[in-house]
Amino acid sequence: MTEKERAEFKRFAAEEIAALETEIPRLAELVKPVAPDNAIGRISRMDNIVNQSVVEAQLSKAKVRLTRLREAMKRADEDEEFGLCLDCGDPIPMARLKAMPETGYCVNCAE
Repeated sequence: MTEKERAEFKRFAAEEIAALETEIPRLAELVKPVAPDNAIGRISRMDNIVNQSVVEAQLSKAKVRLTRLREAMKRADEDEEFGLCLDCGDPIPMARLKAMPETGYCVNCAE
């Protein structure tokens, strides 16, 4: 991986991390339960429960992505072979690194 590509990845990861650090508290706020004494109606309460489960899944995925991005940033800083496939040694395409920053394998070797 060239220094330019490494810098591009780190810039992308930093932007993603900043966005997730903003998004996670917002999602955490949406997951909070509605108090039973809050008169929103039975149907609305059921709809809110469904929406909360969707938001919980989004929150979980955001936390996992944040962790993976932070780990990838650390590897990009410390590992000279970051961006190279651990199996064949070929460069991992930038699009794959952006989609799956935790990956250590190119598409062919990952299969």
